[in-house]
Amino acid sequence: MILVLRALGVGDLVTAVPALRALRAAYPSRELTLAAPGWLAPLVDLVGGVDRLVDTAGLDHPLRVGSAPRVAVNLHGRGPQSHRLLAATRPGRLLAFASPDAGCADGPRWAADEHEVDRWCRLLSWYDIPADRADLSLRRPASAGLPSGVTVLHPGSKIPAKRWPAERFAALARALTDKGHRVLLTGSADERALAARVAEAAGLSSETVLAGRTDLGALAALVADARLVVSGDTGVAHLATGYGTPSVVLFGPVPPAHWGPPPDRPRHRVLWAGEADWPRWDGVGSHPTLAALHLDEVLAAVAEVERVVRVSGAVAA
Repeated sequence: MILVLRALGVGDLVTAVPALRALRAAYPSRELTLAAPGWLAPLVDLVGGVDRLVDTAGLDHPLRVGSAPRVAVNLHGRGPQSHRLLAATRPGRLLAFASPDAGCADGPRWAADEHEVDRWCRLLSWYDIPADRADLSLRRPASAGLPSGVTVLHPGSKIPAKRWPAERFAALARALTDKGHRVLLTGSADERALAARVAEAAGLSSETVLAGRTDLGALAALVADARLVVSGDTGVAHLATGYGTPSVVLFGPVPPAHWGPPPDRPRHRVLWAGEADWPRWDGVGSHPTLAALHLDEVLAAVAEVERVVRVSGAVAA
């Protein structure tokens, strides 16, 4: 068994896809077991190559994986806690970043200023396991009975600082609707009130609010067949990358150099206000780097990605 730890969320899983596929290729005859939250199961199926999912949320409980793995791989973090969690399964070998505090002298050094995809590819490369950082595509999900060709606006984020102001999302929804887009609002159950507030301010019906009404598989199907996705730096943006769905991603305070879509893919446009000398933030509402992004900039980015789609479609024809 090859045991991989990645007990995090949607974006974390999608950015680990190249590393997971590299491990599948390196150990084709071994069972590949992923320790990750159970609710990610529909998305794990769309990654492909994972034989077993062990429901693991966080690092507070022992991993129940049965027999000792031949190889354990830490795609979760730098240690020491995640290293120790895997070491407790008594693997034949541990692939991880060097962590003297966890008694792990082997492995490359952690680099804070590194894209998340590149981080895990570099880790495996250090152990002579080649990984293709461009291998981010996801399998097409089965139809979930949701409409295709819609524009998905995702105003929420688990981290409130990463949320573009709700009133600007409402203005964007109005503007896109006026341009002929069919707008739907997505989010978790906890974000339903936020999505409903955006819809009301935009003059949209309650039927446009899908937040809390779709599971992860249905959300993936919606994004895969969407016309456009506009979101902050959150899981939906990574789904758009995985399906090549045109997207505009609003970044802040974390820079896109750490979590953004590949810069060589013009269907995905990133907006980022940079490392300016922002006024002191009181910790409430959107971070200043997001508040600095205005509606006209987002509409211009939408127009640009739609132009790219039209041009690429014409070339393909």
